[in-house]
Amino acid sequence: MALQIMKILASATTVTTISPVNTKLFYVTTAQTNGGATLTIDAADFFLDDGSAATTLPVLESSNSYYQVYINGLLQMEGLSTYTPGATGVGSVEVDVPVGGSILAGTPIIVEVVNFTPASATTVTT
Repeated sequence: MALQIMKILASATTVTTISPVNTKLFYVTTAQTNGGATLTIDAADFFLDDGSAATTLPVLESSNSYYQVYINGLLQMEGLSTYTPGATGVGSVEVDVPVGGSILAGTPIIVEVVNFTPASATTVTT
């Protein structure tokens, strides 16, 4: 009998689902913030979609999340804000107001946090 190369015959199918979790946080400024200053908003100063008070800012999942800041309904540039997750006294959003600009009292600020939870299932048949 001649030599033969033996190989395993198998096939695999992977199904991946990605489930986003979207958290929207709302704040209305109480005083004007002038250009060159930083507006710091503590976790407890935000309220949620249902009107209840926020107590913590969600953790940003590594490589599976993002946040966006809207001021008066307009999406802001990435470099103007800093997001720190956590509870009251730790969690906060800082907005650096460029020189020449200002944020007026009564201005709505919305922070949207989106975390994606991927899950995969692989089926191997031989």
